[in-house]
Amino acid sequence: MELQPVKQFIEASGTLLDLLGVLVIVAGTVIASVSFWRRAARQRAATAYPAYRRAVGRTILLGLELLVAADIIKTVAIAPTFQSVGVLAAVVLVRTFLSLSLQVELEGHWPWRNPSPPRDPGT
Repeated sequence: MELQPVKQFIEASGTLLDLLGVLVIVAGTVIASVSFWRRAARQRAATAYPAYRRAVGRTILLGLELLVAADIIKTVAIAPTFQSVGVLAAVVLVRTFLSLSLQVELEGHWPWRNPSPPRDPGT
């Protein structure tokens, strides 16, 4: 049975996801930057900055998820060797740490915790 077309499809899928991940990060950052400059022109830059930071952080998170998916597809589905799976594990570990760090920084709590309700300043 000829598996060459399947292998080519898998390689192309992984490459497409890589490209999509990079495009999401670049396009999202550009869109967030344009939005930031528009907001900063209407209000103070200091008040527009937190929204800009959140938008860029979310963009990076989505891009990282796509890049991890591409790495998994290209490494495990094509030619899983002990070395390639080890490299994939290291890459996924680093990207997962980055994703968690970004999420905690953006939301102010661990992903598995509910956000604490805002405190009433009068109490």
